[in-house]
Amino acid sequence: MNKVATIGTFDGVHSGHRFLLEQVIRQARADGGRSLVVTFANSPRSVIDPSFVQSCLTTYAEKHRLLLDMGVDEVLMMQFTAEMMQMSARQFMQQLHDEQGVTALVIGYDHRFGHNRTEGFDDYCRYGSELGIKVIQAEAYRQDSQAVSSSLVRKMIAEGDIMSANQMLSYHYTIDGTVVNGFHIGRTIGYPTANIQLPADKLVPADGVYAVIAALDGQEFVGMLNIGCRPTFDNGQRSIEVHLLDFDRDIYSHHITLRFIQRIRDERRFDSVEKLLMQIRQDERVIRTITTNLLAQ
Repeated sequence: MNKVATIGTFDGVHSGHRFLLEQVIRQARADGGRSLVVTFANSPRSVIDPSFVQSCLTTYAEKHRLLLDMGVDEVLMMQFTAEMMQMSARQFMQQLHDEQGVTALVIGYDHRFGHNRTEGFDDYCRYGSELGIKVIQAEAYRQDSQAVSSSLVRKMIAEGDIMSANQMLSYHYTIDGTVVNGFHIGRTIGYPTANIQLPADKLVPADGVYAVIAALDGQEFVGMLNIGCRPTFDNGQRSIEVHLLDFDRDIYSHHITLRFIQRIRDERRFDSVEKLLMQIRQDERVIRTITTNLLAQ
């Protein structure tokens, strides 16, 4: 069956990506074919510049799931290599035609691919006519008169502006990790926490206290999440610790997923444990109010 494809990194699968993917899906239906997303398991920029290090909005598994949830028929997750970096746009298009059966290619607005990204849309159209690939330029997407990009979403999350990031993503920013042995400080003050270990390349939001929804063992719970170094106690290693409200179970080694709803405040040092506890109780009241009716949504 013929395939309508698009190419991109798609980190975050944000609202701009979704706008493009909807066009791909519509075109595939119009052509009586299947929609295909060609993307990468690693960052192409890290191959082009080995010194470049960037935390991602989505892991390999998260991106794959989000793309399929969008209604895309197929996802081709490639490993970007030094050999691929040397390929021209025409060579890559021919590979897609010959190996994947691509007969139409939707090019994201202002997107370029191929060696050094020196070729543009007119070049893709010329190669397409030679190869039997219809080349279509996607419509541009803007949200509230602002261009949406993965780099902008990453900046918002790194600064703790979760609500703006969620709006651009069109879903709640999410982290998936494993509950590991932590510092046990929370338990001593009546607020036991689960210490979360994340994949090394996953973007962690700015330090602070957040309202989250936690998915654990098929159930959802409201959570109070702290990211930071526990300055009231030891100002030690940065950690991600969540206290689940109305919950009391041993969940070490369990997998947990956290949806970020809102940032409540900065992490800060308190003069005494009693003052910290007063603030935590206030945080809990705020979080309960914010998350009312959010479970299972």
